[in-house]
Formats: sequence, structure tokens, C-alpha cells
Amino acid sequence: MAIVARLLLATMLGALIGVEREYRGYPAGVRTIALVCAGTALFGEVSFLFGGDSGRVAAQIVTGIGFLGAGVIVHEGLSVRGITTAATIWTSASIGLAVATHLYLVSVVTFLLVLALLEASPFTKRVAEWGARGRGDDLVEGGE
Repeated sequence: MAIVARLLLATMLGALIGVEREYRGYPAGVRTIALVCAGTALFGEVSFLFGGDSGRVAAQIVTGIGFLGAGVIVHEGLSVRGITTAATIWTSASIGLAVATHLYLVSVVTFLLVLALLEASPFTKRVAEWGARGRGDDLVEGGE
């Protein structure tokens, strides 16, 4: 039963992060982020059940999620979009794996940091635009 509780916790944390992404209209929303957290938690749990080197599973999760995140990064002219979404997917995987390894405080603190950073995004974009105008830049690229 403890495994099920950890899977539910990982899924819930991922879903809450996904709500923020979906609310802002970004490609990876509730389902995607919740699935990433749940999947990495399950891979972590299974790797511990069967013994062996569970660090290998963790390393492969990092690589696999990196490929998933790369799929949401899009180059449009001079700008690159989707980097924050890719980083959110990657960090969500780490939260799921941390839950699987019983690092609950680390999982929740990381979850809160992710939400704080994502919520600060509109503010940081305005600061970047203000700084670019002060330097006389004609074009501010980046964004999500």
C-alpha cells in the first residue's frame, strides 16, 4: 500500500505543476506533468523492488526525460521557445523519483520551488524587457 501512496503523491505533485502550465497555455499541462511524475516514481519503485543498481534506472530516467523535454523545444527564427516547459518536465521527473526514494521533504520543497519560479515568470519577463529597453536593444527574444 505504501507504494500506491507514493505513486499518488507523485501524481498529485505533478498534476499541480501541470495546472500552472496548462493555465498559462503551454504545451505540457496537467496530464503530461502528472504522467511524468507518476512514471518516474513507478520506475524508481520497481528498480528498488528488484534490487541491483537502482542508480542505473535513475540515470536512464534522466536521459529519457531529456529526450521528452527536447521534443517541446522549438526554434522560431531568432527565438527559442519551450525551454521552461522542458525544464519543468525534467524537474517534475526528479520530483517523482525523489518521492519513490522516500525523500518527501525534498520532493515537496522542489515542488514549491518549481511553482514559485513558474509564477515569477511574468515578472522576470517584464524585468528583462525593461532592461533591454534601457540598453537600447531592439529585440527581446526568449520567453517560455
